[in-house]
Amino acid sequence: MPTPQSPVIRPFEPGDEAAVIALWHRCGLVRPWNDPAKDIARKRALQPELFGVMVDTSPGHEGAVLGTVMAGYEGHRGWINYLAVDPTAQRHGLGRALMTWAEARLAEAGCPKINLQVREGNEPVLGFYAALGFTSDRVVSLGKRLVNDEG
Repeated sequence: MPTPQSPVIRPFEPGDEAAVIALWHRCGLVRPWNDPAKDIARKRALQPELFGVMVDTSPGHEGAVLGTVMAGYEGHRGWINYLAVDPTAQRHGLGRALMTWAEARLAEAGCPKINLQVREGNEPVLGFYAALGFTSDRVVSLGKRLVNDEG
């Protein structure tokens, strides 16, 4: 895929689902315990305006999904999930543009701080976020599944 010339970020639309899930698979974001279609449905039910999709506007590639970002805000902290850029289009500022889009919407909502999680050992992604100004909060992330999406 050639470098997109003027991608556009817009809210997720139902017709994006298959392309978004395929992108998440190409980016290695899908895990067996998270059904991506269910994650999309959950997001569409809560703050759907914070689910951004970057599409290509280059001739011959119009509408191709290049990236995504799923943000949320619960009144105390903002969260970023599913920040993804097509592997063939990475290193051209698209991830930064997606994060800028999400940060602007969270700031508009009054969000004072953004949190995100990166899997241990994912050094390239940690480097990406460090370049955007993110630092380690020196906390341990804990989780408890309330719903297991596995078969």
